[in-house]
Formats: sequence, C-alpha cells, structure tokens
Amino acid sequence: MAGTNLTLGEARERGDLLDVASYHIALDLTDGAGNPGTDTFRSVTEVKFSAKTPGASTFIDLIAADVRAATLNGTPLDVSNYDPEVGLRLEGLNADNVLVVDADCRYMNTGEGLHRFVDPVDDEVYLYSQFETGDAKRVYACFDQPDLKATFTLEVTAPEHWEVVSNSVAEKVGAVVKFAPTPRMSTYITALVAGPYHKVTDVHDDIPLGLYCRQSLKTFLDPAEIFEITKQGFDFFHEHFGVRYPFGKYDQLFVPEFNAGAMENAGCVTISESYVFRGKVTDYVRENRANTILHEMAHMWFGDLVTMRWWDDLWLNESFAEWAAHWAAAGGTRFTDSWAAFCTDRKGWGYRQDQLSSTHPIACDIPDMQAVEVNFDGITYAKGASVLKQLVAYVGEDDFVSGLRSYFKAHAFGNTTLADLLTALTEASGRDLSNWSAQWLETAGVNTLRPDFALAPDGTYASFAVTQDAPPDHATLRSHRIAIGLYDLSESTGRLIRRRRVETDIHGPRTEVAELVGEQPPAVVLLNDDDLTYAKIRLDEQSLATVVDHIGGFTEALPRSLLWATAWDMCRDAELPTRDYVRLVLNGLAAESTISVVETQLRQVRAALASYADPAWAPSGYELVAEAALERLRTAEPGSDVQLVWARTFAGTARTEAHLAYLRALLDGTEQVTGLDVDTELRWDFLQSLVGMGAAGEAEIAAELERDPTDQGNKEAATARALVPTAEAKAQAWHLATEDDTIPNQVGLAVIRGFGHPNQAALLEPYTDRFFAVVADVWARRTSEVAQNVAVLLYPAWAVTQETVERTDAWLASADHPPALRRLVVEGKDRLVRALRARACDASAAS
Repeated sequence: MAGTNLTLGEARERGDLLDVASYHIALDLTDGAGNPGTDTFRSVTEVKFSAKTPGASTFIDLIAADVRAATLNGTPLDVSNYDPEVGLRLEGLNADNVLVVDADCRYMNTGEGLHRFVDPVDDEVYLYSQFETGDAKRVYACFDQPDLKATFTLEVTAPEHWEVVSNSVAEKVGAVVKFAPTPRMSTYITALVAGPYHKVTDVHDDIPLGLYCRQSLKTFLDPAEIFEITKQGFDFFHEHFGVRYPFGKYDQLFVPEFNAGAMENAGCVTISESYVFRGKVTDYVRENRANTILHEMAHMWFGDLVTMRWWDDLWLNESFAEWAAHWAAAGGTRFTDSWAAFCTDRKGWGYRQDQLSSTHPIACDIPDMQAVEVNFDGITYAKGASVLKQLVAYVGEDDFVSGLRSYFKAHAFGNTTLADLLTALTEASGRDLSNWSAQWLETAGVNTLRPDFALAPDGTYASFAVTQDAPPDHATLRSHRIAIGLYDLSESTGRLIRRRRVETDIHGPRTEVAELVGEQPPAVVLLNDDDLTYAKIRLDEQSLATVVDHIGGFTEALPRSLLWATAWDMCRDAELPTRDYVRLVLNGLAAESTISVVETQLRQVRAALASYADPAWAPSGYELVAEAALERLRTAEPGSDVQLVWARTFAGTARTEAHLAYLRALLDGTEQVTGLDVDTELRWDFLQSLVGMGAAGEAEIAAELERDPTDQGNKEAATARALVPTAEAKAQAWHLATEDDTIPNQVGLAVIRGFGHPNQAALLEPYTDRFFAVVADVWARRTSEVAQNVAVLLYPAWAVTQETVERTDAWLASADHPPALRRLVVEGKDRLVRALRARACDASAAS
C-alpha cells in the first residue's frame, strides 16, 4: 500500500489506471490568518477522474491533521482509520468518478506544503505553498505525481486586505477569491501565495506582470531591474522557442523562509527573499538573481508546458533551465559574460558532485520520492547543463533550437521522456544521438584531458595530441567536441592573446591533432577553450608556470574562468598545495576585473583554508589572506563591488588580535574606509566574524538585534549565538538544530550555519559521536528539507581525521539506514577523505 514515499511502481500502476480531468479546491484560511495559534486550515477538494478498468481500486494522496468526511460517487467513505502515511483508499471505481474530500490540513514551518510565517516587524501573517516534489497533498487531496495532469479551479476564503495569488487570474468578492480554471498541469506546479503582500504591476507583450514582497521589505524591492530582466527573458524565449508563454499572467513573489532559490509554479513563481537586497550587493549577486529569474521562466516551457513523466527525468527539467538561463542571460541581457560565471561557479558544483562515490549518471533510475529529494544536486543541475551545452555544440545551435520548437509544439500540456526530446533533436539535426546519449547521460564520472606533444629541432610541434583518462570506478572515455587555444604572452603589455583556435573532436585515450603540427609552442595551451565540453583539464609545465604568474593577462573572462577552475580543481585533487593555490589567487586577483571570478575565488580560498590547508600552516594562511584583503579593501575603487568583496573576505579571515581589533573598529565606526558603507548586512558579517573568534559576545549580539529587529535580524542573531565559542553556546545550538522540532526551517538553518566554525574544532569534538547517534532519528522524525540540512551540514567536517572516517564507516555498517540518508553521509565521508589528502599535500610543501 502506498505511503508518503511514493514509489515508481505505485506511480506507474496508478498512472496506467487513471485519467484525471479536474480539481476544484476550496480553502478557508480565515482562522489561521487571524490567529497564528491555529495550526490547521479547512480544505475541501472535488476531483473528477476516470478509471480505465471499472471496479479497480487505487488511492489518493493526502497528509492532513484530520479528515472530516469523504465521498466517492456520492457514497461516504470510512475515514475513521485515516492514516497520513497511507492516504485514502478508493475501492470499486466507476468508469467516471467524483471524489470529494473534506479535511483539516496543517500549516507548515518547514518550507513545504503551505508555509506560514509571522513577520516580527508588524505581526502580519504570510503564506506560500511549495509542492515540489510531492507536497501538494499537504494542502489538498490529489494524485500527486507529475504524469496525472488536470485542470485546477481554486477558491480561497481569506482576510479581505490580503493579496491572494495562484496560477490563474482571479475575481475577488468580499473575502472569497475565485480563480479561473488553469490549463492542464501537474500538481507540483500548482501554487497559492496569500497575505498582505506589497504588489507592483506592469505589462509586457500583453502579459500582465506582478511582483510581490512583504510589506516590511517593500522599500528594498527594486522592480525596475527585476521587470527589465523579466521582459528581456520573455523576448528571448519567445524568439527562440517559437511558442508563446502559455499561462496568461506572470507573477513573481518573494516569500519568506524559502528552502531553495525559486520554484517554477506556472504563472506564480515563488522566489527566495534573499534576492530582495537589504544592503549593497555586488553585480555578481545581481547576475545570480537574473539567472534565477530566467531559470524559472525557462521552466514555463520546459517543465510546466511539457512535463517529465516521472522524476527520473528531473535532471532534464533542471539541466535545461540551468542551460537556458545562462544562454538567455548571455544573449538577451546585460550579463553577457554569463557563461564565464557558469564556468567559474556552477560548473564546479557539477565537477565536485561527480567526484563523490555517490556519483550517478545524469539520467538515472529514481525508485521513490526520497531518492529524488536528494537528487537536486550538482549532476542534475550543473553537469546536465554542461552536457546540454556540449550537445548544442554537437548538433549546432540552429538545429538544437529547431528541435526544441518541434518538441514544445508536439507535446504541449503533456508528459514526455528523454526519448521524446532526443527524437525531436535527431529529426532536426539529422544526427543519430543514441551513442551520444549512452556516453553522456547513462554513465557517471568526469574525464580529464591533457596536452601531450613533442618538439621538432626547430622548436615547433612535431606532434600534438590530447589524452583522455577516467577514474577507475567510472572508466568511460567519451567523445568531446573541444576547442584548443594557443595564447602568446606580450612582453610589453603582459597580455595573453589567442593566436590560434582549433576546434576538433576527441575520442578514446589519445587523439592526434594534426592541425597543430608545425605551430610554434605558445605561452599557454588551453584545452577546452570556450568551455564547450564537460571535462577536467590540465596544463603542461610551461603553461602552468605562465598561468601562475600571468593569469590576469587573459583579455577575455572565459579563459580566465577556465584556468581559475582548473587551479581550484588541482587544489581539491591534492595536485596543487593549498598554500600555492592561495598565493596564486592573491597574485592573480590583483588584475582580475570579472566580479564573478573575484567572489568565487575568494570564497574558495576561505574553504581551502578551512578544509585543505595543513593545520600547522593555516594560521599563516589566514593572516596572509587577511593582510592582502585589508590592503585591497583600502586601495580598491571606493564603493566598488571589488571593495565590498575584499571587505567580506577580510572579516572572514581575520584571526590575529590586530586584524580583529581593526574589524571591531570598522563595526563601531572608529575606523572608516572611503566608499565602504557598513550597512545592516555587512554589520552582521563583521559581528559574526568577531563572535566566532571570541572577540564579541551576547551583549553585542543583543545590541545588533535591537538595531535590526526584523526576521532576517533574528536569523543573523541565531547564527551569531551559535558561533559563540563556549560549551554552553554549542549545546544550545545543538539542541535547537537536532532536538527542537518547533523552530522554522530557516531558523534551524541559521543555527547550523553558525555551529561549525573552522577555528573551533576542539570545542566541537564531542559532537562527532553525537551526530552519528542522532542523525537517523532526525531523518525519521523531520520532513525532508529540514532533515537534509542536519545530515549534510552537521556532518562532523570539523574533525578532519582518520578516526572520523572510521567512525563514519562504523555507522554505515548498519543496514538499517534509509538509502537517501546513507548517500548523504557517504558524501560527507568523501569530502573528509578529500580534505585529508589535500592537507597531506599541503604539508608536503612545507619541507
């Protein structure tokens, strides 16, 4: 019998039996709106559906506090033994059926189902839904799987001063808001957002546009820039997809305590409030927001209009939106270097995920809902997008776009599998994609490409080849379409100029590149120039030496990004000592102008110091970075993005008494740097750094919270209190994170973020065993999103020792742990083993 963890077999059986016509859903939110102590709302659902086999039985999904009544075709059902883990059994189906379910459903504080939030600024209640992957059943009774599409008519009773938003347009009569029927869609992209939201409207290309945020954030909302990106996105996708936006109006709602960046509910996109900027942010952060806006918009076609049949094609849903967002940003907005940012940051996520022992093919089997919930990973998003970029290069962009247009038209409002997309692309391009699919989608792991050449007596290349290898556990050698760039160094300007570019196909362990025979060797040979394929690259000795000294000499952002990514990868692979990586970054960033590169590299430097540096050298490394950050903070262009990034880096690496004293002076205003606005967000950054090092405490936290008594201020204070380096503070943080099931999802996450400070390893030592003692219970007790935060972020990464590896192995030896939880713990161990190797590499550089 089905439970909340729906399996593929159950979904297929139900999908083969049923055709769902429509839902009419009536929700009464008045009690919970006026009284936050009320934890339920009334939900009445009428579902019309047909059964292909009359007399058969099935089930409908529902997670409710109580079921008041239910009728199937007018006959009451016995709901006295209703179990949320089971749903409702439906016996003796007719050919055509009407089911009515009257239930009391729970408001959530976990970012799933119908999340309720009370704003501490004005005590107003705000609601929003989050249904992916399978939480629509927390709000209404439904057949909660993507291939059972239907039309939806929603009716909501709510306070009259509220905005109530869903997938379609609405008519409001007093306290009742009635929404027009939607097109056919999956349950997971239905949506409801309600509360006294601030609203801004516009229209573009006959599409009504709306922006919403909490009243206490409206002064920080920047609708001009958000609408600009939105309009540019519609223009770009309309031009290339050949199908107009299919869902009428388009609302984007910034909602509190959101677990992800955003969610592609049809016509009702929910977005994290972190994209409403309360202080100064860099242009890279704005680019990330633009990318998120475009990502969700791409889903309106790929995901919402045409939807995967089951979650094994989740990768295609997310990979396509990831690829399309960067494609649209580069081609349709001011963020023309979007692919450089992708290479620097997002693609690295894919490489990291693909080198864990839990790596999996892009297209993989998803046996149940728990499996898909841990599969929102770097392979599903970043590797998949990288592979789609390779596919575009393989078939040609024009043919790729032509295939997409055919795909959207043929399958509008339906469900598909990967085979349907590959058929459309094959017909458009004339290329047989079966071998491509087998290599790229059905195997795991990442290849490494290296140059291999010999020189003739005159110094030119006598031979030039590209070699390819793969890790032993995932030994597939793939076909790659790559460009090879030859870059010469100008002695007068210090610039690296591309002299020649050769585009070629790489096959097997070694591919000769005859076009380069006779060429004079350049200062840098760059494989995978223009970042066409998904592969790690390595440099020959001469190229590496040039890059270390002259990485800033590349005039284009993308080759720099490729080489920055290679350096970071070599550090993680214990091929480049951490201290050398840190020095390379500090030297190279002096001439780096691309803010996405600057931010990413400095974030990675801090990660390297925390995890990959020899503990004996790490204090010197922190001092080296903090000193460089302080110098560049003072010399950067006043008010610039670069100045802000160096300020945050200084705060995050300050360890000495002198540096901490200067940081405190910046916070209290006795020291000032021209152009640096120490605003609310930066104040919390500075204070948390001081608290983590024992240079500030509860008095300062309470004073800062008094200055910022907002929801975000409360979360920042929770992080700061967890950072306090005392046994008492850590015990309280551990209690909140693992034992208190009443705190909201984002408060728990804020506590976890402050728990594991890299300088507090000794203080955290007792919590290594405690993690293994409680993680299985937390997993069983809490909802997916909250449990994953504990399993991933409280894994004892602070204890980089072989003993921690052995303790993990002992826990894994039990056969009782659910597969999804085991995977997350195995990934924690993998990261720890990598850190041990990198630390050993760094220590060897000291001799």
